[in-house]
Amino acid sequence: MGTLALVIIGMCVFPFFVRPYLVEVAMIYFIWIILAQSYRLIVTIHDWQLYHVVLYGIGAYTSGMLAKNLGIPVFVAIPLGGVMASLLGVAITLILLRSTGWGFYIATYGLGELIRLTWLKFRYPFGGSTGIINIPYPPVIGGIDFGASIPYYFLSLGVMLVIMYMLYRIEKSRIGDAFKAISMDPELAASTGISIPRHRLLACAIGSFFAGIAGGLLVHRLGAVDPKTFNIITMLYLLIWVVVGGTNTYWGPVIGVSVMYTLFELSRPLIQIRPMFFGLSIIFVLLFMPGGIESLISKTVDRWRGLRDMPAVETE
Repeated sequence: MGTLALVIIGMCVFPFFVRPYLVEVAMIYFIWIILAQSYRLIVTIHDWQLYHVVLYGIGAYTSGMLAKNLGIPVFVAIPLGGVMASLLGVAITLILLRSTGWGFYIATYGLGELIRLTWLKFRYPFGGSTGIINIPYPPVIGGIDFGASIPYYFLSLGVMLVIMYMLYRIEKSRIGDAFKAISMDPELAASTGISIPRHRLLACAIGSFFAGIAGGLLVHRLGAVDPKTFNIITMLYLLIWVVVGGTNTYWGPVIGVSVMYTLFELSRPLIQIRPMFFGLSIIFVLLFMPGGIESLISKTVDRWRGLRDMPAVETE
């Protein structure tokens, strides 16, 4: 807890000592943390899918359109975007509930692309290939302009911390235990009375909701939404960051996003070979660290504790 408190304090003082560009990068980092953690919740029940970034886009489009076209306050539109993402995520999963494994995996990509291509095809109301611009920024509340960089930084940080706490509580709850039981042995879990279809839908509803919240945070910072942001390339980046970090523990996606997003930013001058670099990274992790970076960290910590607790050898 002490280390976590220090990290949070560090994040609170961070925007006052760095360039504005790094503040913007940190905001995107918080949004990616939300997206990766919400994806891990669904992965926990072994529902690997390829439309999570599209749910992220649904939250962005819904929140942006409600705020721009209907004048709904930004802080109301963002959770409504999460609700819409949750409803569509459940609808897609309900359609594919009888499928598992690779069949489910490929079908989710197809349905996700159907939604994304709809955004590209219809200029009204989705803006077509150019997306939607002039989306409202958050208002001034209590003298604080949330449309400004540093206030929005703290808004994103606060939302991320609240969502992470909620997901952590779910992880440690009976629902989280049921998710893990289904992941380990679905037949055994079903024999104990755990409803696999119901828990698959529940995991999808929760994960999709938080993905939609992440989309709302993104769109009201950028002031625009672009359908190309939610394509398969972005989904592959999400997969890479989650796999590299690991999904066995709660902190795996946080580690993956922290490491890979840092490399992502540092590799901007090498943008032509970036895909090759990330491809090699995931191959290396799958071959030498199947459990992700988190497994390497846990093994190192266990080894250090073993050496520390080893009795000293007496010498004459």
